[in-house]
Amino acid sequence: RYIQAWSDQVTFLQGDILAPGDLEQAEDHNIDKIVHAAVFTGVLPEVEASRSRSIVDINVMGTTNLLELARRVIPQRFLYVSSGSVYGDRPEQEEMLQEDAELHPHTLYESTKYVSELLTRRFGEMHGFPTVATRLSSPYGPMERVTGHRANQSVVKDLTGRVVRGEPIAVSDRSLGRDYTYVADIASGICSVLDAPNPSHFAYNVSAGRWLSLGDMIDALQELRPGIQVVDASPGDDNDVSYGGSRSRMDVSRLRDDIGFTAEYDLAAGLNGYLEWREEYGFRD
Repeated sequence: RYIQAWSDQVTFLQGDILAPGDLEQAEDHNIDKIVHAAVFTGVLPEVEASRSRSIVDINVMGTTNLLELARRVIPQRFLYVSSGSVYGDRPEQEEMLQEDAELHPHTLYESTKYVSELLTRRFGEMHGFPTVATRLSSPYGPMERVTGHRANQSVVKDLTGRVVRGEPIAVSDRSLGRDYTYVADIASGICSVLDAPNPSHFAYNVSAGRWLSLGDMIDALQELRPGIQVVDASPGDDNDVSYGGSRSRMDVSRLRDDIGFTAEYDLAAGLNGYLEWREEYGFRD
């Protein structure tokens, strides 16, 4: 339903990324470019510990299987959707994460994203197809939903869910923040990198390039939907939205100068678009 306006341009093939035979279905469709975004986002410690093998299999062997497909079809470009988490735990508000910064992945998710970047680059070098990676920063917006392969949802989904359900927002620490980026800008940025004639680099940060605190988001939501209730919480309360920690913003000068892309949505426009989608399509959980 969400992509109904473009449904005549989309062909769905369902398969398992860990089953090379399933991926062979795609070879009959004249592939010219590949965007690899399949991932198991197992970031919660209990999920990481209990499903370690699944995280590594899906995120690393899944990437390898897609790269084997690319080896056979030789696409014009293979784009790997990576993550800003490869930079590691960098909570400083004033720091800007540049693509050439030293990477410090720690968790299995972070490590498998980095390994997949390395595999993507090397497969392209060995087999003669162009490769690129986009590192995303805290996407939010339509189509975020429970799928079974994302261990936890974003704080923005939590906030907007409480707004559309008419529930109070309980917060203990408004200072936590990240480079939150509306999903439409994420998608447009990925497409811009995918279609760029001659990218000069392998890795590109794709984000709004601005640091937003939890307090900024709550203030914007109160302006968009006057009357929502905000209450103080204690750290660790079950209903506290102050979770996930902070992460530095990304430097998007490479994306701007080399690709010519700049994010369009400010915070108010992004939150309003997300709220309207949730209300229209009934996603209130």
